[in-house]
Amino acid sequence: MPTLPTTLPRRPIRPLFRASRTLLLACALGGAALAHAQLFNKDSDWKETEVPPPPAFDQNKLVAIDMPPYMTLKFGIDPGTIKVSDDGVVRYVVVATHKEGGGFNAFYEGLRCATAEYKSYARFNNGSWDLTPAPEWKRLGDRNSTYTKALATQALCRGNAPRASVGEMVRYLRAPVREVE
Repeated sequence: MPTLPTTLPRRPIRPLFRASRTLLLACALGGAALAHAQLFNKDSDWKETEVPPPPAFDQNKLVAIDMPPYMTLKFGIDPGTIKVSDDGVVRYVVVATHKEGGGFNAFYEGLRCATAEYKSYARFNNGSWDLTPAPEWKRLGDRNSTYTKALATQALCRGNAPRASVGEMVRYLRAPVREVE
């Protein structure tokens, strides 16, 4: 009677292992790319509505934005300028003044809570508005100044959406509560 071998012949496992590892890596990268596309392109059909002209503002009605004490500028918003449009953009006029008095700068801006972006539409200069040519959306985190991010987190946005009403935004602006991000 013939004897059977006690060990099985060796198959080349390394090429099979490499191929499965490559396939696994390709699937992981494909899944990551799909997740990235879903996160960042979920509003690919979103369009900004026509931007209304900059509203009049009253420096005597400004509500301060809570800023760190080391800042040399004070920032405030006239609550009468806050509007939420049908596209979900919160538009407002923000005024910057030096803590020790003097001149001021005002900006007409829009904030898109859904994407954490802002846009500057116009600047108040010598008693009239100068429109920004071709304004673009910019990420809040890319900004040198912190007032827009403070405004978004303290008063205008609740997560990735505008607060329920302008009245609620003004209440949070007057008594900011820092929410956990």
